[in-house]
Amino acid sequence: MENSIINSNPTLRDLDFDIHQLNTDKYIETAKNVKLYVKDYGKGKPVILIHGWPLSNEMWEYQIDFLVKNNYRVIAYDRRGFGKSSQPWDGYDYDTLSDDLSEIIEQLELENVTLVGFSMGGGEVVRYFSRHQGKGIAKAALISSIIPFLLKTEDNPEGRPKEKTEATAASIHEDRIGFLDNFGKIFFGVNIINKPLSTPLLEYYRDLCSAASPRATLQCAESLNTTDFRDELHTIKVPTLIIHGTDDKNVPIEVSSEKTAKAIKNNTFIVYEGAPHGLFYTEKDKLNKDLLEFLNS
Repeated sequence: MENSIINSNPTLRDLDFDIHQLNTDKYIETAKNVKLYVKDYGKGKPVILIHGWPLSNEMWEYQIDFLVKNNYRVIAYDRRGFGKSSQPWDGYDYDTLSDDLSEIIEQLELENVTLVGFSMGGGEVVRYFSRHQGKGIAKAALISSIIPFLLKTEDNPEGRPKEKTEATAASIHEDRIGFLDNFGKIFFGVNIINKPLSTPLLEYYRDLCSAASPRATLQCAESLNTTDFRDELHTIKVPTLIIHGTDDKNVPIEVSSEKTAKAIKNNTFIVYEGAPHGLFYTEKDKLNKDLLEFLNS
């Protein structure tokens, strides 16, 4: 049936739908020999969801379903080196990662986009504005974001000591899966008293992280921990939603979103009391509500 429709219509754009808005998953080649896995679901204004480290687009499961049902076109992709995307040896700096994002936007011919970056994904959002002039972007959201600068330096004394970053890299080198198992508990705020998700779900997220390239895991950890975005925040001139939890042990709110909210003029800053880093699951209903309100505003 599909073939007969295509063959009987010389121009697909004469049809009542746009070929880019078919519910589908696909691969988009963003550079030579680099193909990114992309989910493209729903119709309406486009929202691009950028996952955190070291996860994949599957972390957005509850947001994708919710936003599509609320009449948005949702694009969620796997960063190079993660999920189902290509795993090249190099290209894990933010310039290259934002170029990948730019290619997705260009090849899907997207306009009026809302970029949503979680954790490491906040870096792609900011670098896209500074490197690609925010082309096609109407709004931005930074969720549990690593922005503006995590590393401790003389002019960033609240940051993370270099030794801690080096210790993390050593742990990944020694036993990557063991590291991820422990990392997930901190990520979601799991302890003796608090168990915000089931053990099988916690193991599922660990397995998503395990699928990443070991090289990409290490290289992206270096990028997110050491890249300084402070001088780029002024390039974001669109309405921006900032959400962060007060109990985030991975990216403390004091060194990240509190500073970002002071640097981006047109922002809405929402603090989730007691929420951990992985609030896309632990606070999913509240996050979905706040995202939708921002998108509809």
